[in-house]
Amino acid sequence: MPVRAEHDRAVLAGLLRRDPVLHAYQLGDLDDFFWPYTSWFRRDEQVALLYHGAAEPVLLVFAADRDRSTAAALLDELAPVLPARLYAHLSPGLERALTDRYVVSPAGEHLRMALTDPGRLAGVTASGEVLDGADLPALRALYAAAYPGNWFDPRMLDTGHYVGVREHGDLVAVAGVHVWSPTYRVAALGNVTTHPRARGRGLAGAAVAALCARLRDSVDHVTLNVRADNTAAVRLYERLGFTRVARFGEHTLTTGPR
Repeated sequence: MPVRAEHDRAVLAGLLRRDPVLHAYQLGDLDDFFWPYTSWFRRDEQVALLYHGAAEPVLLVFAADRDRSTAAALLDELAPVLPARLYAHLSPGLERALTDRYVVSPAGEHLRMALTDPGRLAGVTASGEVLDGADLPALRALYAAAYPGNWFDPRMLDTGHYVGVREHGDLVAVAGVHVWSPTYRVAALGNVTTHPRARGRGLAGAAVAALCARLRDSVDHVTLNVRADNTAAVRLYERLGFTRVARFGEHTLTTGPR
C-alpha cells in the first residue's frame, strides 16, 4: 500500500511492538506526554515518526535487515512532504532513499544498546538522588560543563527518573531518560554524564545503576543510544549489562543544491 498518515495508536503500537528494543523511542512517543508532538506515517508494516518537540523536527525510521527495502520505499514516498530541514535517525542505508530531495550530512554512527544482563548491575554500588524541577539550574550547569550540545527536555524531570550524584553540594554526575513509558513498558536512558573534574571514579555508572533499579518495576526493556566511536561509554554500558543490538546513523537533512 502507498504511504499514509496513521493516527491510531493501537495500530502503531502493534507494529512497533514486533521489536520493542529497536522501536523503544517510538513506542515511548505514543504516550500522552509526547503524542501531541508527533506525526506518524506507515507503508505496509513499516513506520516513520516525525517528532516536532525538538528545536528542529526529528525523523525516526528503523528497520530490520529484511525490511530495509520497504522502509526505503516509505522514505522515498514520504520525502516530498517532509520539512525543508530536519534531523534523522535512520537504519544503515536508508539515508540513500532521501538523496534526491536532501543534502544528507552524516552526524555519526550510533549504537542501540539494551539491558540484557541486569545481574551485572549487582556488582555496581548504586548511588544518587532523584532530581526534580528545583534541580534544573544545577543540571543545566552540569550539562554546560560536561555535555554541551546534548538534547535535554526539562519536562523529563517530571518523570522522576533523573538521578544525580552530588559532592560537597554540587551536582557532579547524572543519569536520566529520553523516554519512559509504563504504558508500553519501555525506557531509553539519556543525558548521562559526569563533570570533568569527577571523571574516572565510576560516578556515572553508579547513577545508571540507581536509575535502572528505579525503572525495573515499570518497564520490560531498558535501552539507550550511544555514539559507536565513544569507546569509554560503550565499555561502561557493557560492564553494566547492556549489549549492542543495532546500528543506525544520525544525519542532518537540508534541501537545496547538492
